[in-house]
Amino acid sequence: MTARKDIEAITQRIRERSRASRDIYLSRIGEASGRAANRAVLSCGNLAHGFAVCSPSEKVALGADRVPNLGIITSYNDMLSAHQPFETFPQLIKQAAAEAGGIAQVAGGVPAMCDGVTQGQPGMELSLFSRDVIAMAAAIGLSHNMFDAAVYLGVCDKIVPGLVIAALTFGHLPAVFIPAGPMTSGIPNDEKARVRQLYAEGKCGRAELLEAESKSYHGPGTCTFYGTANSNQMLMEIMGLHTPGASFVNPGTPLRDALTREAAKRALSLTAMGNAYTPVGRMIDERSFVNGVVGLHATGGSTNHTIHLIAMAAAAGIKLTWQDISDLSEAVPLLARVYPNGLSDVNHFHAAGGLGFMIRELLDAGLLHEDVQTVWGEGLRPYAVEAKLGADGQVVREAAPATSGDAKVLAPVKQAFQPTGGLKVLSGNLGHAIIKTSAVKPERRVIEAPAKVFHSQQGLSDAFKAGELTGDFIAVIRFQGPKANGMPELHKLTTVLGILQDRGQRVALVTDGRMSGASGKVPAAIHVTPEALEDGPIARVHDGDIVRLDADAGTLEVLVEAGEFAVRPAASADLSEHEFGLGRELFAGFRQMATRADHGASAFG
Repeated sequence: MTARKDIEAITQRIRERSRASRDIYLSRIGEASGRAANRAVLSCGNLAHGFAVCSPSEKVALGADRVPNLGIITSYNDMLSAHQPFETFPQLIKQAAAEAGGIAQVAGGVPAMCDGVTQGQPGMELSLFSRDVIAMAAAIGLSHNMFDAAVYLGVCDKIVPGLVIAALTFGHLPAVFIPAGPMTSGIPNDEKARVRQLYAEGKCGRAELLEAESKSYHGPGTCTFYGTANSNQMLMEIMGLHTPGASFVNPGTPLRDALTREAAKRALSLTAMGNAYTPVGRMIDERSFVNGVVGLHATGGSTNHTIHLIAMAAAAGIKLTWQDISDLSEAVPLLARVYPNGLSDVNHFHAAGGLGFMIRELLDAGLLHEDVQTVWGEGLRPYAVEAKLGADGQVVREAAPATSGDAKVLAPVKQAFQPTGGLKVLSGNLGHAIIKTSAVKPERRVIEAPAKVFHSQQGLSDAFKAGELTGDFIAVIRFQGPKANGMPELHKLTTVLGILQDRGQRVALVTDGRMSGASGKVPAAIHVTPEALEDGPIARVHDGDIVRLDADAGTLEVLVEAGEFAVRPAASADLSEHEFGLGRELFAGFRQMATRADHGASAFG
């Protein structure tokens, strides 16, 4: 089935806009393929170093270039719940490779930081740029030119986008992404949010808060809310970089291990040494990225991907824009209600039919490109399935259920929760911004109120504790962009503004920073660009100026006479405290080189 005309029209304009850069990219990976992605180009000394620790039989096979060698890029560490399961994956992959007649080696590790640990802390200012560091670290691992294909072990916020950038940079190699899965469900997300608000109001202590948080984040796997980490897993599946049904199977289960072994064997089957050579740079094209954006809207996914998807696409010579993302939002209905867009978690979503159900619904409605190439072969239809464990311990797949297992969590297209995806571009005399409306009630999507201006989230928190945040207002938090301080998430504001909104005040946020992938019920115009440090209009807003945020009309305006606003001097801020400490001094070059948020906030230009 072909995609609907409006979906195809957006895809075609991306294709036309990207033609020159995409042609250059494809030419480069074609040249890389032609130079041979194998050991034949290495000298004997090079090769001896590359297989020094291999067994004698593996050395013979690699030396004669008779078998495919699979490179493993891993984000394993044992501090972070989402990445701890990867400890055992390399051995599983090596065993599976041997069974398939190949060899696997760990090519390198990449850093994996957790925004949940660094929220509100100085380390958060490294978070966005860690994506580019991850891409570079993976490139170093693959630069040895020992590999015929690669598998990428990653889950969370910046890790998967960084790995995708690396995979597409090495686009002549086949690539399969292998997830670890979500942790089992803990206390309900709304209960966790309730305790957070009580703590912020001084109505419970730290012991009670820590107990609630620990019951929510309690074991191996991703956090179970639908933030950036789980949005990543959805993207990898709907873009065809996972094997079908792999995303949301819990770690430490026989099915998870079977999926990991299967993915390794699949990657080996795609090398140039076989008959199904599938270089990832050709496999992933404009249609793949449109499918990813459609999935983001249908699930009410993370706002962070309005930055990451642009950077990922650029790595493949594809020029994706905020306007493309916004226009697709108008065409794609919301089919999932997973916290913060609902009360359920990603395990409930998976149990209700999950991605297999959703992909089938979107395909049948013409909202996805079915005629794409994936790591599984031709077409996206094979992803409309549910993966299960067969009697022989292998993965078997059944058609996704015909009906949702829980209509409050997962809906068919004809009974969608809302007709649009809920990510929208705002434009006006304050620049451009992104807003996520899927968790915001319709009556709160338009607000006109005086500005309260701060240069840090701590400033707003201090004002809250001092009882100064009275009446209706729009909080303007500036000097939070990529060049200012690395564009940290400002997730700590969610609780404070949520309390005020629950008290009956009409409040909103406008910032050149980011919010969490779990952006919630308070209207927030985020990623404002140009940022304040680049003399963006947000730097000219004064306390008391009337600001109008209209998520329905897609506008963001300060209601000041145009002539007066144009000649106002831009505010300045002392950002010296953001230049040092917890490694921030090492990222000065990244801050200087960073592109705008709507260009991917990338140090690669």
